[in-house]
Amino acid sequence: MTIIEFGLLALPFFAIMTAILETSLVFMSGQILESAVQDASRMIRTGQAQQRGDTLASFRTNVCDRLYGLFSDCSGLHVQVSVVSNFQSATVEAPVDWACSDENCGWTKDEDYKAGQGSNVVLVQVYYKYPVLLNLNFLGGSLGLANLNDGRRLLGAVTVFRNEPFT
Repeated sequence: MTIIEFGLLALPFFAIMTAILETSLVFMSGQILESAVQDASRMIRTGQAQQRGDTLASFRTNVCDRLYGLFSDCSGLHVQVSVVSNFQSATVEAPVDWACSDENCGWTKDEDYKAGQGSNVVLVQVYYKYPVLLNLNFLGGSLGLANLNDGRRLLGAVTVFRNEPFT
């Protein structure tokens, strides 16, 4: 009797446990991405990145060093650092084609790195297509964590700040 009960309850139990673990992992990864972007952006805000002559690649590496290995491929990070005229003109739009269902869908915007000068308003956006293991979107589209048609979840971190008045 115990074996039959275990057989009936094992699949739902392990499915729920897997869903809880994956949900936790995705939200933790999103929070770590947000923290990494904030920390890497601090170098731009204080002028350290400009003094060192940082590039797009060095900014990506700076973010990647703070991700604790949760992101399998840091080259998959999509980075946009741009100077905007003021805080109201900072518009954020995810660089993905939401209708694309192919796993090889590219980014819809080019990467950019313009850290600006002292007192400039800077918009930093970093996105990553995070793989989702337990994908239940085939049951109607609302049961899984994937928000892209290829079964991955778009994680993003955005910050807007005014550079310190460095020279």
